[in-house]
This record gives sequence, structure tokens and C-alpha cells, in this order.
Amino acid sequence: MSHDLVVRSEAVHTPQGPKPGAVVVDGERITSVLPVDAPVHARREVVLPRDEVLIPGVVDTHVHVNEPGRTEWEGFATATAAAAAGGVTTIIDMPLNSVPPTTTPEALAVKRKAADGACSVDVGFWGGAVPQSLGHLAALHLAGVFGFKAFLSPSGVPEFEHLSAQQLTAAAAEIKDFDGLLIVHAEDPHVLAEASSATVVGRGYGSFAASRPDTAEVAAIENVIKAAHATGARVHILHLSSAAALPRIAEARSEGVRITVETCPHYLAFAEAEIPPGATQFKCCPPIRSAENRDLLWQGLQDGVIDIIASDHSPATAELKLAGGGDFERAWGGIAGLQVALPAVWTAAASRGIPLGSVLEWMSAGTSRLVGLADRGRIEQGARADLVAFAPNEPVRVAASALLHRNPVSAYDGARLIGAVRRTWLAGAEVFGPSPDQPPTPRGRLLERGSHR
Repeated sequence: MSHDLVVRSEAVHTPQGPKPGAVVVDGERITSVLPVDAPVHARREVVLPRDEVLIPGVVDTHVHVNEPGRTEWEGFATATAAAAAGGVTTIIDMPLNSVPPTTTPEALAVKRKAADGACSVDVGFWGGAVPQSLGHLAALHLAGVFGFKAFLSPSGVPEFEHLSAQQLTAAAAEIKDFDGLLIVHAEDPHVLAEASSATVVGRGYGSFAASRPDTAEVAAIENVIKAAHATGARVHILHLSSAAALPRIAEARSEGVRITVETCPHYLAFAEAEIPPGATQFKCCPPIRSAENRDLLWQGLQDGVIDIIASDHSPATAELKLAGGGDFERAWGGIAGLQVALPAVWTAAASRGIPLGSVLEWMSAGTSRLVGLADRGRIEQGARADLVAFAPNEPVRVAASALLHRNPVSAYDGARLIGAVRRTWLAGAEVFGPSPDQPPTPRGRLLERGSHR
């Protein structure tokens, strides 16, 4: 029998751990994982060098593409090209910063039209829960979004309003009725207002962090827990930066609250005291915190309190990111890190003795489970052939100007990392590497919740 593709590697990262293997692909799926020297007749055979391992494609569930409406910040073509170059084979796009925001089925149709034919990797979409959409979320759920994002504090853009604590509970009750997923930007607006009025934010990152303290996250997460407890809804905390919230999250989970949590590469790689004055490319909300806090986030991952890692890739133009000449009050927030998320996390993990398999659980398998994409995030028979040839020990010096997202601004500019993505296959076709099979029309698909099992 002739197969479409076989990839041989001395280290194939399977759910059972790394082992030598020959991964056989037919059509878009892995049909078998055989011993590395098994005789296989295939139209294409790839033998990875000894310094490379074969890993499943990363599934990044937190990406701001911003198209349409703010395509000058990012766009589907540029974001997904960066994703493929970073070993990311699936992204889920956030509902805000595009115009219109994805808060109605009609707006979702506009978003899908903008993405159609432009994507180098697979793309799914989150919906938005804003005051105006409450009572109408079921229609957007039926249209295929993977869940609903809500803010508990101002989002920064006027067309995506935040929910009060009471509205959050109403949204949770509505989403529970169809067993959806509510994902939350959890910072308390009252704590933020009080801290902001007591803080002069300037060029120092410490002043910016003080304006968005741990207590803002802790208070907001308590409100999310209360809403989930009252309604039975499934909830997810986005971009956790404060380890102070971990004990309460663990307690809520032990009480039966259906809550999951993510953190982001920048919270695991950087520390507040290391950020130079005026370096507004590091501005994000919630902020990067202390080195001690960073260590506790890593411990939270290892303890299982934090479930996944997602990039929160949130780029903007250089004019916005660097506004104010280094004044953190005036600069736009958001870190562009989609292409370097995997090596950034792996570099920090390896320095702590954490194996690559754990990183893949947090960035591929766990993220796939969060959004119900049961056909990806792992290398085994029947899974999608989303594969990455990764050189875990290769030094990488990041240059923002060489990254493929639209605007050459990134907090990772100049970072010295380890781990290079050398080839990426999407559904068995090479979309990044020395000889990509990319046709004139990019092969990424637009996903709907429940459509890929």
C-alpha cells in the first residue's frame, strides 16, 4: 500500500511520551505511528535530523487578529503566516478589536468573509458577550462560535462594552442553558479606578503595574466564581497574571465549580523589574508582575491549577504601541508574540527542568480540549496530521523586524531563546519550511464549534 507521507524521527512526542517513530499520514490524518525503521512506501518521506523532534501543532486559543476594521493592526494573512512559522496550526480569534465585533451572527459572517481564503492555518472564532447581546447569545452559539468572551472592566474599544457583575451572572445563566463556555477578562473596574487615581503612571513599568494591582484580578475572579457557582456554567479565566488568585481558584474547583484557567508566555518569560523604562512594547493588561509571581505561575501550571498557556497575541501599529515616547499611560496595551510563543515558553520551562511534553500538554492538547477540537493537539492514530519539526536546543535570537505578523513591534525583540520551528505541516501538507506545499490559495480552514471531531 502506498501512503501519502511518512515522517521519521528519533523522538516523536506522543501522548505516551517521546519515542522513535514513523508517523504515517493519509489524506489529512495520521493513520499509524510505527517503529522508526518500519518499511513504509509513501509518495513523500521526510527523515528528521537527530537534532529535531516531531511534535503536534500548537493550538493557540487566544489570538487577536483585528480584521476587519483594524486590519492595519493585524490581519488573517499576516497572523496565520506568523502562526505557521511558529509551529501553531490552529488559532481561535478573539471577538473584539475588529469592526464590527463578533457579537452577532451577522458580524460573525462578516469576520468569516474577511478570513476566507486568507489563512495559512485553521481558524475558529470566539463570540462576544456584551450588554447589548445578552438574551441573544444562543443564535451566535448556533452559528458556530467556540464560546463567549466578556470583560469585567473597560475593554479599551468603545464597541465592546464590559459587563457588570450582575450582567456576568445573567450571561453565565444564558450560556449554561446551551452548555456553552464563558471566557472572561477578569479585572475589577472599581479596584482599577481606585488604584489608578492613587498612581501616577509614567515611564516606569512598576507604576503601570501598580495601577492594575493583583487585587483587581482576585476580586474579579471571585465574581466569576460566584456566577459559575450560582448558574453551573462552564467558565474560563483568560490571561491570568496574578498568582494571588490561585488558592481561590483551586478551592472553587474542589467545590465543583467548572472553572479553567490560562496564563500567557509573557507572564512566564518576563518579570516587572527586568523591563526597561519606557519599553511600552511590554504593556499588557493585566500587567507582567514580579519574578516571585512568575515562579508561582509556573508552580500553578505544574500543580494543575492553571490548565493551559495561550499567547494573547494582541498587536497594534507602532504608532499606537510606542505612543507617548515611553509613557505607559498613553501607549496601547497588548503583546505581539504568536510566532515566538512556543520557543519562549520552552526556553523558560527548560531552565526549570520542565520537559517538553508538559509544554505540549499546556499549548496543544490542553488548548484543544478547552475548545472541543478533539481531532488535534496530539500525535496518534486518527488525529489530524498537524505536525511540527522542532529543534529544541537550537539558539534563537528574536528580531521583531523578521517576524511575520503585520507590525514589527514585539516585547520579544532581541530575546535569546532556544527552540526553532523548522517545518510545519497542516493536515499533512507542509505550510512552513524549506519546501512548503502551500498552493496559491492558503489551505487553512475556517472552523465551527463541533464540526471537527
